[in-house]
Amino acid sequence: MSLRNFALLCFCVVLAACSKVTQENYSKLKTGMTKAEVEALLGDPTDCAGAMGLSSCTWGDKKQFISVQYAGDKVMMFSGEGLN
Repeated sequence: MSLRNFALLCFCVVLAACSKVTQENYSKLKTGMTKAEVEALLGDPTDCAGAMGLSSCTWGDKKQFISVQYAGDKVMMFSGEGLN
């Protein structure tokens, strides 16, 4: 394995270890938080969808995720799965 490939592999491992989708961050979520506050905590969402003033954003993947539902700009409810 070349040094370049090894460095790339190490970078990917470190990046994966820095995930903000954790039980600790999930515990910091509160109803009424703004989208900006949630994104400051969790980073940019993996996916968002919505209509008519309601939206839902997800951070993570199918095995480990945090999902936040908004009414306007405020957290209405949230859920998570696979958090450690």
